[in-house]
Amino acid sequence: MDLMFIYLALILVLAIFLGFELISKVPATLHTPLMSGANAISGITIVGALLAAGGSENTTLATWLGAAAVVFATINVVGGYLVTDRMLGMFRSRTDKTDE
Repeated sequence: MDLMFIYLALILVLAIFLGFELISKVPATLHTPLMSGANAISGITIVGALLAAGGSENTTLATWLGAAAVVFATINVVGGYLVTDRMLGMFRSRTDKTDE
């Protein structure tokens, strides 16, 4: 096996473990603000995907993978904001809900 592949696999495993540990320790009151911030940061993924899809020296495969990355990153960002809005809607008072 290539040594670089082993390093990258180790980084992936450590990131999964660290992410699980961090998310499991977040209290419920902080979940919505952190989720909203993470969705805003996730928008950077769209920029990277656009760069990958529109590179000047891309092969056809790289262009298709970049376009798929744009679609999936957009679904992630929009879906995250919809979930955040729905969660915040649970905290609205009854008078606010009747105005909608």
